[in-house]
Amino acid sequence: MKKLLLIIPFLLFNGCSVGSNLMYINEGETPKMKITILDQQSFNKKSTNGIELSELSDLAYDVKNHKLYAVGDKGNFYIFNALFKEKIEQLVYIKGFKLREKKSEKYYDSEGLTFNNKGQLYLSFEKYPRITTLTKEGYIKKNQKLPKKLRDKKNYKHANAIFEALAWHPKYGLLTAAEYPMFKKRQTNQTIYSLKGREWHFKAQNDENSAITAMEVMDDGNVLVLERAYAGLSKPIVITLKKVYLNKCNKKSQCKTDVLASFNSFNGWSVANYEGLTKISKNRYLMVSDNGNKEYLSTTFVYFEVNK
Repeated sequence: MKKLLLIIPFLLFNGCSVGSNLMYINEGETPKMKITILDQQSFNKKSTNGIELSELSDLAYDVKNHKLYAVGDKGNFYIFNALFKEKIEQLVYIKGFKLREKKSEKYYDSEGLTFNNKGQLYLSFEKYPRITTLTKEGYIKKNQKLPKKLRDKKNYKHANAIFEALAWHPKYGLLTAAEYPMFKKRQTNQTIYSLKGREWHFKAQNDENSAITAMEVMDDGNVLVLERAYAGLSKPIVITLKKVYLNKCNKKSQCKTDVLASFNSFNGWSVANYEGLTKISKNRYLMVSDNGNKEYLSTTFVYFEVNK
C-alpha cells in the first residue's frame, strides 16, 4: 500500500505551535474507519489578485465547470481550477476576491458555502445571523429569510458561533447549523435547521467542546457532518466525520448517527483545524483545513471516499 508523505505542523487550535513532525498517512482505507483516503494536497500561503490563500472556512464544487470555490474567515472568496478522479488531478488557485455588496461591511466573517440544484451559490456568516446568495465573482446579493428562532443573535452561544455550516438538500432546501447548540441547550445535542422550518437533532461527540464546522448532503439524502473538538493544550484536536440520518429520527426529531471517521495526532492524522467540506462525486468528498493565518502552516485538502 502506498504512503503519502505529509509534513504536519503540530499546531493546536489556538495557534500555539509545539513543534513539527514528519508523519505518514496510509493511502487507502484508514483502520477502523468507514472512509478511504484517496489523495491530499497542501498549499503554503499564496496570493492572487492580492488575496492571500489563508483561513479557509468552507468549499463548494462546480462539477460541470471543474471549479472549486472557497470562502475564508476574513471575507475572502477563492476560485480554483479543480479536477478529481481517482486522485486529485488538478487543484490550482487561480483567483481571489474580497466579498462585496452595495453597502459593504468592513469585516465579513464568512463561514458556510454551498450550491443549490440550479448552480446558485449561498453563503452563511458568523458575527450576526445571515445567509445570502453570492455571485461567482464574490458579490453578495439577496438575504435569505430565516426562521424566527434563528434571527436573534442572543440565541447563539456567542457571535463567533452562528452559521458555521451550510448545505443544500434536494427535499428540504438550505440547511444550516450553528457551531455550538443554541438556546442554552445541552452541549451534547446538536441541531440541523432547514430554512423551511424543519429541525433534526443528533448527539455531538463526547470530546470536550465538540463543534460543527461543516456539513454536506450525501447521495442518499442524509447529512455528512464535520465536527471539531478542542479542549486546550493538554488535549489534541479531534476531527470527526459523522453521518446523520434525517430519515431515522424519533418523535422528538432525535436522529440516528454513524461515526465514519475520527482522527487526531495520536492515530496518524494532523491536528489541523479542518473546517470546510464539499461533495465531489458519488460518495466522494473534499475537506480543507484552516491554517489559522500562520506563515508556517499549510492549507491542506483531503480527498476521501465514504465506503459503501
